[in-house]
Amino acid sequence: MNFTGKNVVITGGSTGIGLATAKAFINAGANVWITGRSAGNLEKAAAEINSPNLQTVVADTAQLPEIAVLEKAVTQAGNKVDVLFLNAGIATFTPIEQATEADFDAQFNTNVKGHYFTLQKLIPHLVNGASVIFTSSTVATATNVGTSIYSATKGALNKIAQIAANELADRKIRVNIVSPGPVQTPGLESVIPPEAKAYLAAATALQRLGDADEIAKTVLFLASDDASFINGAEFLVDGGYINYATK
Repeated sequence: MNFTGKNVVITGGSTGIGLATAKAFINAGANVWITGRSAGNLEKAAAEINSPNLQTVVADTAQLPEIAVLEKAVTQAGNKVDVLFLNAGIATFTPIEQATEADFDAQFNTNVKGHYFTLQKLIPHLVNGASVIFTSSTVATATNVGTSIYSATKGALNKIAQIAANELADRKIRVNIVSPGPVQTPGLESVIPPEAKAYLAAATALQRLGDADEIAKTVLFLASDDASFINGAEFLVDGGYINYATK
């Protein structure tokens, strides 16, 4: 797919799925902005990608003033945005009995408020016919123990994306959702013990974890003209996790 000259904004683009997607868009010719909370991680990402078409923005999109920093960086470039990939996210897994207000607020601020207001602030900067893609998760549908807050954030994102697809349709802006299953990323490593990875792999029909590059390819497809009649849809990229029945 060719994205030469297209302008792409990716939140949470310094590691994992965001980084893999930034690489894919750069390789397809796009100009890419990535955000992250850590300047160090953004520097590492920039060195790894090593392209003049990449710009990094230190911004925690859970904070509205920092969304304004991203908006300013985009507007100063003088170009409208063709693709907005709302990907930043965090997770902690605890039973409802043990969850804290801090757990709740952190995940909803990053996973829901951040996406909502980043979209809101960047809508005026989207070209007509742009593509907006949300990173959700199979947990929005699944009912795994210990995931109540994280799952709730992803369920909320799905509804926001579906309504946005209707609200922005008059400008031919398509809004879609990519919902990964268990994917090998630094984020996954940070929230589950090593022995749990084998369990997650066994819970998929393909009997393995996904790769961030596989999610990136789906994002590029949804952002491309090949998906021009896809709007308000959720794409499960989960190796059969949701529908797999263990034998």
